[in-house]
Amino acid sequence: MSTAGRTADGSGKLGGVLSGIAVAVGCVLFLGGFAWAALLYQPYTVPTDSMAPTVAPGDRVLAERIDGGEVRRGDVVVFTDEVWGDLPMIKRVVGTGGDKVACCDDEGRLTVNGEPVDESYLPGDGPASPSTFSATVPRDSLFLLGDNRGASLDSREHLADGDHGAVPRAAVSGRVDAAAWPLEDLGMLPRPAAFEGLPGGVSEPGPLRPLTWAVVAGTALILGGAAYGPVANRRRRKAPARA
Repeated sequence: MSTAGRTADGSGKLGGVLSGIAVAVGCVLFLGGFAWAALLYQPYTVPTDSMAPTVAPGDRVLAERIDGGEVRRGDVVVFTDEVWGDLPMIKRVVGTGGDKVACCDDEGRLTVNGEPVDESYLPGDGPASPSTFSATVPRDSLFLLGDNRGASLDSREHLADGDHGAVPRAAVSGRVDAAAWPLEDLGMLPRPAAFEGLPGGVSEPGPLRPLTWAVVAGTALILGGAAYGPVANRRRRKAPARA
């Protein structure tokens, strides 16, 4: 066998080893990413239009499983409270324990502890709420509003309750990180800048983005590694024979 033949054979063996490693690493990333995401995230279907235009009724969203103590102002959360009904609901947190939440100021804005909040996620140019309200949020509780304020049954509707319209932090089961379906709405939900300047700031995004990249990278490695063998064999068949 010539030196060229031995070199080609050696390269083929090395390519086979590398393709096998690529497939193995790809499987780890792909399966690991999916498994980890399944542990950390729960899919939900948005039940009403109270959170439009952030998420629409019927949209599928992914919510990170969290403890209620991790919730910050601005978070879109999934919760269940028997006073509000038996089904999981999705609303935005605008106040936490000790906050005084009121609407509206002279410019039609929501205020938290007297500080105006510019809620860029609200639809239209009207006031932050069609009805005025003021409430002090009890300790370990959350004041929740829908983004579609004109069609949301939220904390404003429960102001006469003993908890001043708030729900316990313990009622929260997840924080919405992304919209998953339909495809045209696919994407991460941004953390609202409006609450960044308030004490405690806003929450950090969950690990959904890096987990998604791990799955994508794993898929690419699996497909690339699996394709090496057929491509290499085709090239060897097309290569001219050498003495």
